[in-house]
Amino acid sequence: MDERFAEDAIDAVQEAFVTFLQLPQARSMADHADDVFAYLGVIVRNAASNARRRHHRNRPHLPIEDNPLPDDGTAADVWIERAEQHAALLGCVQKLGEIQRHVVMLRLLDELSNAETSEALGLPPNRIAVLLHRAKRALQRCLDESEELVEAPAGEAT
Repeated sequence: MDERFAEDAIDAVQEAFVTFLQLPQARSMADHADDVFAYLGVIVRNAASNARRRHHRNRPHLPIEDNPLPDDGTAADVWIERAEQHAALLGCVQKLGEIQRHVVMLRLLDELSNAETSEALGLPPNRIAVLLHRAKRALQRCLDESEELVEAPAGEAT
C-alpha cells in the first residue's frame, strides 16, 4: 500500500473521531457500542469520499495578479442579497432533522448519487428519495417563512 494512502486513511479516521466527539449526543451513544461503530463507519466512509473528491477537484492556485477577478457587472446589492439568501438557507438546513440534513448534504452539496447516499447512510434508496423530497419541502417552507419575516414591517413581525 502506498504510504500516501495510509496517511489519507488515518486522516479520514481522525476526522471521523473529531466529528463524532463534536456531536451533542456522543456521550449518550457511548453506552451503545454497536451504534457507535456503525455511526463511525458512516462518518469514516464520508470523510474518505470527501477527501477523494477534494483531491480529484483540486486545482493549482495561481497568484491573484495572474488571475484578475472578472467583473460581470453584478451590483453590490445583488451580492448582498445572495449572501442573505445563503445565510437563510444555511439556517434552514440547520433546522432539519439529523438524517435529513445528512441526506441534503450528501445529495445536493457533495453531489453523490441516490445509490451512493444510500450506501453511505445505510438506508434503502427509496428512503433516501423520500427524505430528500421532504427535506426540500421543509427547506422551501422555512425559506418562505424567513422571507415573510424580512418583508414584514418592523412592528408586524410575530
